[in-house]
Amino acid sequence: MNEADPITVACLDLAGTTVADGDTVHTAFAEAIAALGIVSGTAAYDRAVSRFRDSRGASKLGVFRSLFDEARAQAAHLAFERSYADLVDRRGLHPVPGADDVLLRLRDAGVRVCLLTGFSRSTQARVIDALGWWDRVDLTLCPEDVPRGRPWPDLVLSAALQLGVDDVRNIAVCGDTANDMLAGRRSGASIVAGVLTGAHDRDRLLTAGATHILPSVTSFPTLVLPANAGTPRTADHG
Repeated sequence: MNEADPITVACLDLAGTTVADGDTVHTAFAEAIAALGIVSGTAAYDRAVSRFRDSRGASKLGVFRSLFDEARAQAAHLAFERSYADLVDRRGLHPVPGADDVLLRLRDAGVRVCLLTGFSRSTQARVIDALGWWDRVDLTLCPEDVPRGRPWPDLVLSAALQLGVDDVRNIAVCGDTANDMLAGRRSGASIVAGVLTGAHDRDRLLTAGATHILPSVTSFPTLVLPANAGTPRTADHG
């Protein structure tokens, strides 16, 4: 990072990047397509799961639209949201280790934080409610807020506009999927960091344009903040 172009806005993904996902999103997807009669062990199931894996980071509704007609896509998306909410209720929801402190450190250093997602607005809000992160971020954006979701750059550029970025080179993006990387690069962000705690591996992230590969989001502040940005305060887990 050039000191003449300091990072002023950080756009971070949710599931797999700042939120520990495990198999929750995958399970919710499998349950959603099962509601439409597509079950494990069939060719249709294998095709749908392959499409889902390739599309991680994109709008969930958009993924269903790529598989079904509009009516079935809407039904599958509703089933996905219900399943995901039920899984969160039963399993709980946890941040990636250290993610709380990352958000605090960025904001303490004057970097404005935007959380991006492929979830709907209601599911995104449920995640942030569960983690108690509303006071840790400056902005949240989802596919409903922009004309196009990831891999297009609209989410990142919307964050730039709403948070008053002077130059897109002042933006850093962090995510765990190829679509996160593509959106970041297309937006002109100077840092597009891929983390290895989520959906896609190092090679997939690099192929999609990652400028850096990090073991987890905990390394992100060191990448984007000046060396004298200080020591992070400890997050209150309440």
